[in-house]
Amino acid sequence: MTNHNTAPIGVFDSGAGGISVLKRLWALMPNEQFLYFGDSANAPYGTRPLEEIRALTVKAVEHLLDEGCKAIVLACNTATSAAAKELRETYPDVPIFGLEPALKPAALSGVHPTVVVMATPLTLREEKFRALTERFEDLCELIKLPAPELVELVEQNKMGTPELRTYLEDLFAPLDRDKIDCLVLGCTHFPFVKRELRAILGDRPVFFDGAVGIAKYAKLVLDLREMRAPLEAEGEIRFESSDPEKLPLLRQLFSFEL
Repeated sequence: MTNHNTAPIGVFDSGAGGISVLKRLWALMPNEQFLYFGDSANAPYGTRPLEEIRALTVKAVEHLLDEGCKAIVLACNTATSAAAKELRETYPDVPIFGLEPALKPAALSGVHPTVVVMATPLTLREEKFRALTERFEDLCELIKLPAPELVELVEQNKMGTPELRTYLEDLFAPLDRDKIDCLVLGCTHFPFVKRELRAILGDRPVFFDGAVGIAKYAKLVLDLREMRAPLEAEGEIRFESSDPEKLPLLRQLFSFEL
Protein backbone atom coordinates (compact mmCIF):
# COMPACT_ATOMS: atom_id res chain seq x y z
CA MET A 1 0.00 0.00 0.00
CA THR A 2 1.30 3.42 -0.88
CA ASN A 3 0.13 7.01 -0.80
CA HIS A 4 2.51 8.04 -3.55
CA ASN A 5 0.87 10.65 -5.77
CA THR A 6 1.09 8.60 -8.94
CA ALA A 7 -0.57 5.57 -7.34
CA PRO A 8 -4.05 4.68 -8.62
CA ILE A 9 -7.39 5.62 -7.16
CA GLY A 10 -9.38 2.45 -6.51
CA VAL A 11 -13.03 2.47 -7.54
CA PHE A 12 -15.21 -0.38 -6.31
CA ASP A 13 -18.74 -1.50 -7.08
CA SER A 14 -20.73 -4.69 -6.67
CA GLY A 15 -20.67 -4.95 -10.46
CA ALA A 16 -20.84 -2.59 -13.41
CA GLY A 17 -22.87 0.27 -11.92
CA GLY A 18 -19.91 2.11 -10.46
CA ILE A 19 -18.82 2.92 -13.99
CA SER A 20 -21.30 5.82 -13.75
CA VAL A 21 -19.15 7.20 -10.91
CA LEU A 22 -15.87 6.38 -12.65
CA LYS A 23 -16.99 8.49 -15.64
CA ARG A 24 -17.47 11.52 -13.35
CA LEU A 25 -14.15 10.95 -11.61
CA TRP A 26 -12.34 10.65 -14.94
CA ALA A 27 -13.98 13.83 -16.26
CA LEU A 28 -12.63 15.79 -13.27
CA MET A 29 -9.24 14.07 -12.89
CA PRO A 30 -8.08 12.80 -16.30
CA ASN A 31 -4.46 12.88 -15.18
CA GLU A 32 -5.02 10.20 -12.52
CA GLN A 33 -4.56 6.46 -12.65
CA PHE A 34 -7.77 4.55 -11.84
CA LEU A 35 -8.24 0.90 -10.99
CA TYR A 36 -11.88 -0.17 -11.26
CA PHE A 37 -12.94 -3.43 -9.63
CA GLY A 38 -16.46 -4.79 -10.16
CA ASP A 39 -17.56 -7.79 -8.10
CA SER A 40 -19.97 -9.00 -10.77
CA ALA A 41 -19.55 -12.63 -9.72
CA ASN A 42 -21.41 -11.73 -6.52
CA ALA A 43 -23.82 -9.10 -7.89
CA PRO A 44 -26.36 -7.95 -6.95
CA TYR A 45 -25.38 -6.94 -3.40
CA GLY A 46 -28.67 -5.23 -2.54
CA THR A 47 -30.56 -8.46 -1.89
CA ARG A 48 -27.80 -10.12 0.20
CA PRO A 49 -27.53 -10.15 4.03
CA LEU A 50 -25.70 -7.19 5.54
CA GLU A 51 -22.81 -9.22 6.99
CA GLU A 52 -22.19 -10.89 3.64
CA ILE A 53 -22.10 -7.54 1.85
CA ARG A 54 -19.70 -6.16 4.45
CA ALA A 55 -17.35 -9.14 4.05
CA LEU A 56 -17.40 -8.92 0.24
CA THR A 57 -16.73 -5.17 0.33
CA VAL A 58 -13.86 -5.48 2.80
CA LYS A 59 -12.28 -8.22 0.67
CA ALA A 60 -12.54 -6.09 -2.48
CA VAL A 61 -11.06 -3.01 -0.79
CA GLU A 62 -8.19 -5.09 0.61
CA HIS A 63 -7.49 -6.22 -2.95
CA LEU A 64 -7.40 -2.63 -4.22
CA LEU A 65 -5.07 -1.59 -1.41
CA ASP A 66 -2.83 -4.57 -2.15
CA GLU A 67 -2.67 -3.24 -5.71
CA GLY A 68 -1.25 0.01 -4.34
CA CYS A 69 -4.31 2.29 -4.47
CA LYS A 70 -3.85 5.61 -2.63
CA ALA A 71 -7.58 6.21 -2.12
CA ILE A 72 -10.79 4.23 -2.40
CA VAL A 73 -14.14 5.26 -3.87
CA LEU A 74 -17.00 3.00 -2.84
CA ALA A 75 -19.06 3.56 -5.98
CA CYS A 76 -21.96 1.59 -4.54
CA ASN A 77 -24.63 2.85 -2.13
CA THR A 78 -25.18 -0.64 -0.72
CA ALA A 79 -21.48 -1.29 -0.05
CA THR A 80 -21.15 2.16 1.53
CA SER A 81 -24.06 1.48 3.87
CA ALA A 82 -22.64 -1.89 4.85
CA ALA A 83 -18.92 -1.26 5.22
CA ALA A 84 -17.72 2.36 4.93
CA LYS A 85 -17.57 2.99 8.69
CA GLU A 86 -15.61 -0.20 9.39
CA LEU A 87 -13.20 0.44 6.51
CA ARG A 88 -12.45 3.99 7.66
CA GLU A 89 -11.71 2.71 11.15
CA THR A 90 -9.45 -0.04 9.77
CA TYR A 91 -7.59 2.25 7.33
CA PRO A 92 -7.58 5.72 8.96
CA ASP A 93 -4.80 7.00 6.69
CA VAL A 94 -6.54 6.09 3.43
CA PRO A 95 -9.17 8.47 2.03
CA ILE A 96 -12.29 6.31 1.63
CA PHE A 97 -15.21 7.97 -0.15
CA GLY A 98 -18.71 6.54 0.06
CA LEU A 99 -22.00 7.18 -1.68
CA GLU A 100 -25.40 7.93 -0.29
CA PRO A 101 -28.65 8.57 -2.18
CA ALA A 102 -28.87 12.22 -3.29
CA LEU A 103 -31.91 12.94 -1.12
CA LYS A 104 -30.65 16.27 0.21
CA PRO A 105 -30.45 18.16 -3.11
CA ALA A 106 -33.77 16.63 -4.19
CA ALA A 107 -35.55 17.66 -0.96
CA LEU A 108 -34.14 21.18 -1.23
CA SER A 109 -34.99 21.59 -4.91
CA GLY A 110 -38.44 23.11 -4.39
CA VAL A 111 -41.27 23.78 -1.97
CA HIS A 112 -42.15 20.40 -0.44
CA PRO A 113 -41.49 18.40 -3.63
CA THR A 114 -42.61 14.83 -4.12
CA VAL A 115 -39.38 12.83 -4.09
CA VAL A 116 -39.14 9.18 -5.12
CA VAL A 117 -36.01 7.42 -3.90
CA MET A 118 -35.32 4.42 -6.08
CA ALA A 119 -32.71 2.06 -4.58
CA THR A 120 -31.89 -1.50 -3.62
CA PRO A 121 -33.90 -2.97 -0.73
CA LEU A 122 -30.85 -3.00 1.57
CA THR A 123 -29.99 0.66 0.95
CA LEU A 124 -33.56 1.64 1.86
CA ARG A 125 -33.51 -0.51 5.01
CA GLU A 126 -30.12 0.53 6.35
CA GLU A 127 -29.62 2.86 9.32
CA LYS A 128 -27.56 5.24 7.17
CA PHE A 129 -30.54 5.94 4.91
CA ARG A 130 -32.95 6.07 7.84
CA ALA A 131 -30.84 8.82 9.40
CA LEU A 132 -30.79 10.66 6.06
CA THR A 133 -34.58 10.53 5.74
CA GLU A 134 -35.05 11.86 9.27
CA ARG A 135 -33.07 14.95 8.29
CA PHE A 136 -35.10 15.77 5.19
CA GLU A 137 -38.48 14.04 5.32
CA ASP A 138 -40.21 17.17 6.64
CA LEU A 139 -39.06 19.09 3.56
CA CYS A 140 -40.59 16.78 0.98
CA GLU A 141 -43.13 14.07 0.29
CA LEU A 142 -40.83 11.04 0.39
CA ILE A 143 -41.65 7.81 -1.41
CA LYS A 144 -39.31 4.80 -1.15
CA LEU A 145 -39.24 2.61 -4.24
CA PRO A 146 -37.23 -0.64 -3.95
CA ALA A 147 -36.02 -1.89 -7.33
CA PRO A 148 -34.49 -5.29 -6.48
CA GLU A 149 -34.13 -6.63 -10.03
CA LEU A 150 -32.90 -3.52 -11.83
CA VAL A 151 -29.23 -4.05 -10.92
CA GLU A 152 -29.29 -7.48 -12.53
CA LEU A 153 -30.96 -6.13 -15.67
CA VAL A 154 -28.10 -3.64 -16.09
CA GLU A 155 -25.54 -6.35 -15.33
CA GLN A 156 -27.14 -8.38 -18.12
CA ASN A 157 -26.85 -5.40 -20.50
CA LYS A 158 -30.63 -5.21 -20.97
CA MET A 159 -30.74 -1.45 -21.55
CA GLY A 160 -33.19 -0.56 -24.32
CA THR A 161 -34.98 -3.91 -24.21
CA PRO A 162 -38.73 -4.59 -23.86
CA GLU A 163 -37.90 -6.62 -20.72
CA LEU A 164 -36.43 -3.56 -19.01
CA ARG A 165 -39.29 -1.32 -20.16
CA THR A 166 -41.87 -3.76 -18.79
CA TYR A 167 -40.04 -4.01 -15.46
CA LEU A 168 -39.96 -0.23 -15.04
CA GLU A 169 -43.60 0.16 -16.12
CA ASP A 170 -44.63 -2.37 -13.46
CA LEU A 171 -42.39 -0.75 -10.85
CA PHE A 172 -43.97 2.68 -11.27
CA ALA A 173 -47.52 1.45 -11.85
CA PRO A 174 -48.67 2.02 -8.23
CA LEU A 175 -47.45 5.64 -8.23
CA ASP A 176 -49.09 8.81 -9.57
CA ARG A 177 -46.37 9.58 -12.11
CA ASP A 178 -47.71 13.06 -12.84
CA LYS A 179 -46.98 14.16 -9.28
CA ILE A 180 -43.34 13.03 -9.10
CA ASP A 181 -41.10 16.12 -8.91
CA CYS A 182 -37.76 14.39 -8.24
CA LEU A 183 -36.39 10.92 -8.82
CA VAL A 184 -33.33 9.99 -6.76
CA LEU A 185 -31.30 7.27 -8.47
CA GLY A 186 -30.06 5.60 -5.29
CA CYS A 187 -27.89 2.99 -6.97
CA THR A 188 -24.99 3.57 -9.34
CA HIS A 189 -26.47 1.11 -11.84
CA PHE A 190 -29.59 3.22 -12.29
CA PRO A 191 -28.18 6.15 -14.35
CA PHE A 192 -27.73 3.67 -17.20
CA VAL A 193 -31.54 3.39 -17.54
CA LYS A 194 -32.25 7.14 -17.55
CA ARG A 195 -33.48 7.00 -21.13
CA GLU A 196 -36.09 4.35 -20.28
CA LEU A 197 -37.09 6.18 -17.09
CA ARG A 198 -37.58 9.42 -19.01
CA ALA A 199 -39.77 7.63 -21.56
CA ILE A 200 -41.99 6.31 -18.76
CA LEU A 201 -42.07 9.36 -16.48
CA GLY A 202 -42.00 12.19 -19.00
CA ASP A 203 -40.15 15.48 -18.65
CA ARG A 204 -41.46 16.56 -15.22
CA PRO A 205 -39.21 14.75 -12.72
CA VAL A 206 -35.69 16.02 -12.13
CA PHE A 207 -33.21 13.16 -11.78
CA PHE A 208 -30.62 13.17 -8.99
CA ASP A 209 -27.71 10.84 -8.40
CA GLY A 210 -24.65 11.04 -6.17
CA ALA A 211 -21.92 10.51 -8.77
CA VAL A 212 -21.10 14.15 -9.51
CA GLY A 213 -21.04 15.04 -5.81
CA ILE A 214 -18.71 12.23 -4.79
CA ALA A 215 -16.35 12.98 -7.70
CA LYS A 216 -16.09 16.65 -6.72
CA TYR A 217 -15.58 15.76 -3.07
CA ALA A 218 -12.88 13.18 -3.86
CA LYS A 219 -11.00 15.71 -5.99
CA LEU A 220 -11.25 18.34 -3.24
CA VAL A 221 -9.95 16.02 -0.52
CA LEU A 222 -7.10 14.67 -2.62
CA ASP A 223 -6.12 18.24 -3.54
CA LEU A 224 -6.18 19.32 0.12
CA ARG A 225 -4.08 16.31 1.15
CA GLU A 226 -1.68 16.96 -1.73
CA MET A 227 -2.24 13.43 -3.01
CA ARG A 228 -3.05 14.32 -6.62
CA ALA A 229 -1.00 13.15 -9.57
CA PRO A 230 1.01 15.86 -11.36
CA LEU A 231 -1.17 17.86 -13.74
CA GLU A 232 1.03 16.88 -16.68
CA ALA A 233 0.68 13.16 -15.89
CA GLU A 234 -1.10 10.93 -18.38
CA GLY A 235 -4.12 9.25 -16.83
CA GLU A 236 -5.13 5.65 -17.35
CA ILE A 237 -8.01 3.36 -16.40
CA ARG A 238 -7.66 -0.34 -15.68
CA PHE A 239 -10.72 -2.55 -15.39
CA GLU A 240 -10.94 -5.69 -13.24
CA SER A 241 -13.89 -7.94 -12.48
CA SER A 242 -14.44 -11.02 -10.33
CA ASP A 243 -16.30 -12.29 -13.41
CA PRO A 244 -13.86 -11.78 -16.32
CA GLU A 245 -16.69 -12.23 -18.83
CA LYS A 246 -18.04 -8.85 -17.63
CA LEU A 247 -14.95 -6.90 -18.68
CA PRO A 248 -16.38 -6.02 -22.14
CA LEU A 249 -19.52 -4.68 -20.43
CA LEU A 250 -17.44 -2.45 -18.14
CA ARG A 251 -15.67 -0.92 -21.12
CA GLN A 252 -18.94 -0.58 -23.04
CA LEU A 253 -20.64 1.24 -20.16
CA PHE A 254 -17.70 3.62 -19.81
CA SER A 255 -18.53 4.90 -23.31
CA PHE A 256 -22.28 5.03 -22.51
CA GLU A 257 -23.81 8.51 -22.74
CA LEU A 258 -25.26 9.38 -19.32
